Amino acid sequence: MENNSSNFIKNIIKDDLESGKHDHVITRFPPEPNGYLHIGHAKSIILNFGVADDFNGKTNLRFDDTNPLKEDIEFVNSIKEDVKWLGYDWDNLFFASDYFDEMYKRAVLLINKGLAYVDDLNADQIREYRGTLTEPGKDSPYRNRTVEENLELFEKMRSGEFENGAKVLRAKIDMSSPNINLRDPVIYRISHTEHHNTGNKWCIYPMYAFAHPIEDAIEGVTHSICTLEFEDQRPLYDWIVENCEMESKPKQYEFGRLNLTNTVMSKRKLKQLVDEGFVDGWDDPRMPTVSGLRRRGYTPEAIRAFCQEIGVAKTSGIVDSQMLDHFVREDLKLKAPRTMAILNPLKVVITNYPEGGIEWLDAEVNPEVPEMGTRQIPFSREIYIEQDDFMENPPKKYFRLFPGNEVRLKHAYFIKCEEVIKDDAGNVIELRCTYDIETKSGSGFTGRKVKGTLHWVEASQAVSAEFRNFQPLILDKENDEEEEKSFLDRVNPDSIEILQGFVEPNMKDAKPQDKFQFFRHGYYNVDSKLTAADHLVFNQIVGLKSSFKL
Repeated sequence: MENNSSNFIKNIIKDDLESGKHDHVITRFPPEPNGYLHIGHAKSIILNFGVADDFNGKTNLRFDDTNPLKEDIEFVNSIKEDVKWLGYDWDNLFFASDYFDEMYKRAVLLINKGLAYVDDLNADQIREYRGTLTEPGKDSPYRNRTVEENLELFEKMRSGEFENGAKVLRAKIDMSSPNINLRDPVIYRISHTEHHNTGNKWCIYPMYAFAHPIEDAIEGVTHSICTLEFEDQRPLYDWIVENCEMESKPKQYEFGRLNLTNTVMSKRKLKQLVDEGFVDGWDDPRMPTVSGLRRRGYTPEAIRAFCQEIGVAKTSGIVDSQMLDHFVREDLKLKAPRTMAILNPLKVVITNYPEGGIEWLDAEVNPEVPEMGTRQIPFSREIYIEQDDFMENPPKKYFRLFPGNEVRLKHAYFIKCEEVIKDDAGNVIELRCTYDIETKSGSGFTGRKVKGTLHWVEASQAVSAEFRNFQPLILDKENDEEEEKSFLDRVNPDSIEILQGFVEPNMKDAKPQDKFQFFRHGYYNVDSKLTAADHLVFNQIVGLKSSFKL
């Protein structure tokens, strides 16, 4: 399996091994189970598992479940499924909550060393006292409590004697530090909330910034790889590892996070889209979540290849979402069977074809992979074509069907439009055509040529289906100066188009997650959520072509 291991991360690990700093490699993927993973997390998964594989190391899957207000076992299960679907398996499965006892001991250690204190300031006051980027913070009036008083208060916090928000435990570092993260950060808060893993054992919970380095140290992680927004927290990470006297000394390394055009990469914003009904769930095919991409029809091979190509930089940047689509096409073009689907049906009656007659025509399954063989498709007097493939009064250089014009039906015959049938409102509802039996595909006919080839589906055995075509869910701002009141202002009202049409009869046995290339339409995936025994639903994965080039 290819993996995403950037040069600068690989070089760091290589140097560490050659210098003897480490004799092995342990990485970790540490999601917080408060939502579903998105494509940015996929990049992190591929990086962490990939560099460990490169150096015969190990990767832990660890759930940073330190905030029971937002976490749920549903998210734990979805994350496990996503990691495995992407093609990876963890060496160890851990939960931050497994270490709550140890974290509490380390917090007590800090108190005993005079490096932590219980503070009565509320959240707004703490924020006010912290200062700004240009102004230093000021000490809390509770900063100089004695060790004995702090130990007593912290124990009372643990035993549930205080209400939520009444007190916090803060590290005592430096309120004048230019790095705001070192201005006595909160390391424990009170939360009388049942935890999905520990139940009601605890009513105080460690903050992520305190818990994370301790977790890494307990697990013996050698390289704690995270995104750039944690760069300013690295001094706090090191301070906690050092002053909590952890035996293992992991180091944090940052890389640029993945940003894609026409989407959002924030679990908070994605949750808002779900909660406010802009999508039908975390796995909506328009979402950049791993589950959404899977349901839409993206393949793990394409996602891995995409991440391998973009690599990992020390700076963040924006990647064109069409690049991901490119890798999906590259993967599917050699895997997906070809077939024909009509998304906007227009009935065609071939008047000189025998009534009640039917014949079976040969068609290749995938012309790029001959060993995939052929399939049989029916042909008869009545077929469906696309409404867009007919114009009554066409412009010049229109090579599809119009009165008096002749076109080829893919895998079948030439037909010529002889008559147009309309309803009372003047809408075209049926075409009457004739066919030329001498022009059968594969017969070697060279008597004349036509410039247009149409796809079609035979009417009597056609399988009805629903098609869902997609446009970007989020529209990018037209310019950087445009004021954005909310990202919801950029939600595309036309991000989904639902059509009712037909597919070839051999599609009646298609199963969820089966993928096909529909002639002239693109690649489609059988929807795993909406498809039923009598109701086929196809999600458009990507179109056939794009202007994007590597």
